[in-house]
Amino acid sequence: MPLGMTIHNIKTTLGRGGQLTGTVGVVAKLIAKEGKSTTLKLPFGAKSLDRAGSKCWLDKRLVVGVVMNDVNHPMG
Repeated sequence: MPLGMTIHNIKTTLGRGGQLTGTVGVVAKLIAKEGKSTTLKLPFGAKSLDRAGSKCWLDKRLVVGVVMNDVNHPMG
C-alpha cells in the first residue's frame, strides 16, 4: 500500500468489527511503513459535523434568518 493512503474500518481484534475507524466518514492515513509494522494517523480530536442534526446535538441552534410578518416583507 502506498504512503498517504486512507484506510477505513480498522480492527484491533479479529471478529469484533471496526473499532478505530468504524463509522461513516472517519478515515486514518498511512504515514510510515517498516517491515510488518505500519504507523497510522488517526482522526481523533477533530469532530466533523456531517448533518444539520449534528449541530443541534451540540446545543448550537441553526440560524435561518430574520422572522418577518407577511405585511412587512419587501417581496410582499
